[in-house]
Amino acid sequence: MALEREVRSVTYSRLETEGFARPIDEAEAEAYLRGICFKTGPPRLLGVELEWLVHDLSDPARPVSAPRLAAAADRLRSLPLRSWLTIEPGGQIELSSRPAESLASCVADLSADLSLARSALRDLGLVLAGYGKEPWYEPDRVLMKPRYDAMEIYYDRINDAGSTVMCRTASVQVCVDAGYEEPGPMGYGRRWRLAHLLGAVLAAAFANSPLHLGKPTGWRSTRQACYSRMDPGRTLAPAEDLEPRSAWAAYALDAPVMFVRSEAGPWSVPQGLALRRWVRTGRPRPVTRGDVDYHLTTLFPPIRPRGHLELRMIDAQPGEDGWLVPVAVTAALFDDATAAETAHRVVQALAGTAGMRTAPRNPLWLNAARHGLSDPELHAAAVVCFAAAREALPRLGAPPRVLAAVDEFTERYVERRRCPADDLLDHVNGKESH
Repeated sequence: MALEREVRSVTYSRLETEGFARPIDEAEAEAYLRGICFKTGPPRLLGVELEWLVHDLSDPARPVSAPRLAAAADRLRSLPLRSWLTIEPGGQIELSSRPAESLASCVADLSADLSLARSALRDLGLVLAGYGKEPWYEPDRVLMKPRYDAMEIYYDRINDAGSTVMCRTASVQVCVDAGYEEPGPMGYGRRWRLAHLLGAVLAAAFANSPLHLGKPTGWRSTRQACYSRMDPGRTLAPAEDLEPRSAWAAYALDAPVMFVRSEAGPWSVPQGLALRRWVRTGRPRPVTRGDVDYHLTTLFPPIRPRGHLELRMIDAQPGEDGWLVPVAVTAALFDDATAAETAHRVVQALAGTAGMRTAPRNPLWLNAARHGLSDPELHAAAVVCFAAAREALPRLGAPPRVLAAVDEFTERYVERRRCPADDLLDHVNGKESH
């Protein structure tokens, strides 16, 4: 979560001198990966990472220049934010909450920070825009750092999907605790499996990226479609027929190394070098635990285990309160025992559609990205899951503002087999959205 990222950032140089810089072998790397992916215990904490595109206040289709984006970033860095602020490669703004012990406190902190950020950006003639992918133009990369220079080289060897995700997309990422060590409804293994089926329902319900340069792409979530086209070694889900810790360790070790960091000069971008082979050969240089840790930041499956579970499939949402709904619904379906049991029962019926391929390239996830809630199977699951979440939210202490946002979203979209992408499609097709 955000606090974990802040601590790692602040202490990275110290860790490099306290064991992270020592070369490790394959057994040590595997043990390390198994040890950090699922931190078990009672589900207690909630975290959210909100990404936003930045638009011109008076003309959303007008590209925002790099100097204006830099001024916006400087202004936001001067604010007394509770959240961790990150500037993404295309100038997107990300606010990551501190781990919160309740939905209400998480919402309160992020709402306060968003209020400050919106006011500051308004003074600069800018606004935070909630779209899963930039609908009107193609932002260029504005963040020139060795990491992103190397990422661009790596992605461009494959296709344009990686650069699009890096510079032109935004999301709502919800982080929930892994769950108990012991098997059961709140055990980490079941929550891991739940996330990979429920994730398709969430992707469909909150799909909000149907346009490219103002024209329909044929997908309700073009952002999710891009993930399905990217490097499969880092964007597909791990094998589902293995114990989760074993599956993640194997996935991370077999994933291609995106780059090898260097303190002097550009970072090298190898071709076809899996982390496992790098560890075994020690070439181009020995692998340290710090390298393994950094490698994990370049893996982008739909659910990423970082001690907690990071759900990455939800497009950024429109409106000032749109982000509240995926946060509240996801929290309820994972952390309220009754709602979690309902969600588990409902999504098990989707396993047949998913088939043997893993997310996001299996038929279930592709249907979610292409059709949203117009897909009958996903719509039926969403109706039950949203009802279960709504019933659970008062038990989680959700404030009235959150309940109202969920009610409005359910009536506007879920009950009508729609998702936010359909409003954008109506707009460009000259139809009136209701």
